Amino acid sequence: MTPTQLLIAGQWQPAAAEATRDIICPIDERVIAQAAEADRMDTRRAIAAARHAFDHGPWRETNIRERARLLHRIADLVDRDAEHLAWLESLNTGKTLTESRTDMGDIAATFRYFGALVAGESGAVNEAPHHVISRTLREPVGVCALITPWNYPLLQAAWKIAPALGAGNTVVLKPSELTPLTTLHLARLLGELDLPPGVFNLVTGGAEVGAELAASLDVDLVSFTGGAAAGRHIMKAAADSNFKRVALELGGKNPNIVFADADLDIAVDRALDAAFFHAGQVCSAGSRLLVEDTVHDAFVERLAARMARIAVGSGLEAGTQMGPVQSAAQRARLMAMVEQAVSEGARVLTGGCAPQGESFRHGFWLAPTLVTGVTESMTIAREEIFGPVLAVERFSGETEALRLANGTPYGLAGAVWTRDLARAARMTRAMRFGTVWVNDYHPYFPEAPWGGFKGSGIGRELARIGLDEYTELKHSYINLAPAASGWFGA
Repeated sequence: MTPTQLLIAGQWQPAAAEATRDIICPIDERVIAQAAEADRMDTRRAIAAARHAFDHGPWRETNIRERARLLHRIADLVDRDAEHLAWLESLNTGKTLTESRTDMGDIAATFRYFGALVAGESGAVNEAPHHVISRTLREPVGVCALITPWNYPLLQAAWKIAPALGAGNTVVLKPSELTPLTTLHLARLLGELDLPPGVFNLVTGGAEVGAELAASLDVDLVSFTGGAAAGRHIMKAAADSNFKRVALELGGKNPNIVFADADLDIAVDRALDAAFFHAGQVCSAGSRLLVEDTVHDAFVERLAARMARIAVGSGLEAGTQMGPVQSAAQRARLMAMVEQAVSEGARVLTGGCAPQGESFRHGFWLAPTLVTGVTESMTIAREEIFGPVLAVERFSGETEALRLANGTPYGLAGAVWTRDLARAARMTRAMRFGTVWVNDYHPYFPEAPWGGFKGSGIGRELARIGLDEYTELKHSYINLAPAASGWFGA
């Protein structure tokens, strides 16, 4: 198979060292592609192209209506190739085609939302003396390094690309080395448009690429979605170089809280969505289920019965509800967490191993797993799982539920199930999370901000603030009647 290439200064080219990386399908462990493996020198060339395009090219001066039009055209191209993109996404990540098709619709909606937002941009006129024109302007930050994760490759790329380009920045994008295929296809779609060379650059590779982007003096902003350890390295490198702006989305340990007065049938149904959508490989997954003690046993019994009916299989086949996890390393990590939970006193009620059957001999499979008897001190209650493992804790009353929910270094998302609207309001205000759902789980839309408190990161994506992240504020002061009347005037 022909290795994919890097996109630098408008030209597709191999990595300088001609290194490649095998891209593995998690469904059956086949090599489905080979991606160019960039090194620091390749990354520097991409940064230089973006720097030149920003400093000397026409893009930053492009009329906002033209930038808005471009974002809408990208949305149209995503719609046009949506089925192929969905197939690529499922082949590369293992998620179901239903999930991937939903992602493609959300991606197009993201580009259209930011296109509409950019089209309405204007500066603000400030109150000032009669002989002064004072304006607040928003200008592009400059060269933006965008580093995206393996679980939602194209969706996370869209969340960053749309506001970055819409604000007039130039971009160097590094997709996850595990799942680059849909991002590569999007780069080809951008080639159908009239972007000046160097405005959008794509570099595939591993940690070496990310480290160079974070440390480069020619990068003005780095936006990263991924693990906390990598985020810490990026933040330190940014501080050690040029104090570039940093935006980090670092995952979560998200409580899904069920009170006894909730509609338990619906709560069971949505607890499955919260924990097992995309095999639980979602930063906002509700992998920590807190159930009020008076309904705990009945709720867990219903949950286990429903989990036994989840259709696990290839995401490319109709009827599949949950696919594999993304890699062998990820599966090994998950099974080690389950084993540790058992050693700490928890109980595996169902799952904890690969499903049985010939179709699961190859691939990175883990059956939906339910772990009960979990207490707040256990590792599985404190560390992000990122897989199809649901840990259940019990609580007694609102005060304890709130203490358990907030007792985590993360603060990305959480949910509350109750018919008591006053309780819902109290919990929503008191929970230290960037998103709190009530009687629902997982919905998001471009008009609402996304991001977390505490160890879940810095900054926000989507919404108005998601565009503001990619701009700098400037105060323009014009004195219409200058006079020699300063401190040291005549």
